[in-house]
Amino acid sequence: MGDRTITAASAGLIRSSAPARSPEAIAAAREGVLDFLASAFGGVGDRAIPPLEAALGVEGGKGSASVIGRRDRTAPLAAALLNGTIGHALDYDDVQRSVGGHPSTVILPALFALAEERGSTAEALLDAYVVGVEAMARIGLALGRQHYEGGFHPTATLGTIGAAAATAFLAGLDEAGTARALGLATTQSAGLRLQFGSDAKPLHAGLAARAGLFATRLALAGFGAADDAFDGPIGFLAVYGGEGTEPKRAVEGWGEPWQIVSPGLIFKRYACCSASHFAADAALALKAEHAIDPASVVEATVTFARGGDAALTVRRPRTGLEGRFSVEYVVAAVLTDGRLGLDLFADGPVRPELAALAAKVERRIDPDAPPVSNDPATRFSTVEIRLADGRVLSRRVDRPLPADDLAAKFRDAAGPAPTLAAVPEIVRSMRSRDDLAALFAAFRAA
Repeated sequence: MGDRTITAASAGLIRSSAPARSPEAIAAAREGVLDFLASAFGGVGDRAIPPLEAALGVEGGKGSASVIGRRDRTAPLAAALLNGTIGHALDYDDVQRSVGGHPSTVILPALFALAEERGSTAEALLDAYVVGVEAMARIGLALGRQHYEGGFHPTATLGTIGAAAATAFLAGLDEAGTARALGLATTQSAGLRLQFGSDAKPLHAGLAARAGLFATRLALAGFGAADDAFDGPIGFLAVYGGEGTEPKRAVEGWGEPWQIVSPGLIFKRYACCSASHFAADAALALKAEHAIDPASVVEATVTFARGGDAALTVRRPRTGLEGRFSVEYVVAAVLTDGRLGLDLFADGPVRPELAALAAKVERRIDPDAPPVSNDPATRFSTVEIRLADGRVLSRRVDRPLPADDLAAKFRDAAGPAPTLAAVPEIVRSMRSRDDLAALFAAFRAA
């Protein structure tokens, strides 16, 4: 890096990146696109989308960018906002450990809007996606734990930067222009975890997608901004990360390997916060092994490492939507229904029997376990269930099960519409401008 600032070094790395040389990175990117589309096609009917469209005043047929589940195109910035929100509506989208949040639901909507407007190829979009994940993840590593613990939502705050990096790369901005785009992204960075369980949580992803794309469009137009946005005592890293930042981690090891490959993207098996998936798998295993009758449960305890339940902000959910962020609800649902389908997290009242069982579930922090960090070895949950007959059943899960068939996940979430049957194959093989156009046509046909 020499005497260069972190911002300049980041811009240089973004501009000089060549992810197409890594077949592993491009293969991972294709999987990420398909997983995002499963989440987004499943989320098109979410309750938050109609009021968002009403507030935007979206006018169909007057833009260049497609919105998933909408017949008419709209303006690119509006499309990025809508697709980002739709993609995160179910909390079913991927997670990346270095980010500490959800990269694809921010980066891909920004790229889709720009690529459709510019007539880009699918290969160019995949390259830019890899770069965006890299930039977002590296900044996450540089910020450290204090950013999240202080109440920020990294999907929103870091997503703005990831979307700007990806769109700057796709647009072909030079190094100076990329540095300006990063600066314009950081000054729009926002999002607080207190919104978890509300409509504003998925909106965070849409706002970040729009902000990142807007940053690049401003830079392309020659709009000025600070060229050292990550650096110094009032730069992004210091202001948003506090004393625990490690600025050099933003650039060290760039693409070696690509963050989309290692630690990679985690594809969710359940449409709820990933912090609850450990307990979900443990409870499912106990339910299957012991045929637990929910009426026989006296109490249950879920044990975490310190910080392991930070995202699980709801203890007594009133709706399935709030239940996405409640480990108590997740365990109760598993022990009652033996599954975690999309319907359990819909925006309707929690069933009385689930609420009653959730009230018997308590949390515990293991004082001897290391606090949760980007190291996956620090993450676990232990579920212990005491039954009326005196038995105590226990199961620990250190690594939750991922979605093992993304095409099946897409079909389940998107439904049986014949117009969407070809989407998984399009994503797996797309290379050209025409291939990407076929994908966008599927957005409008949903």
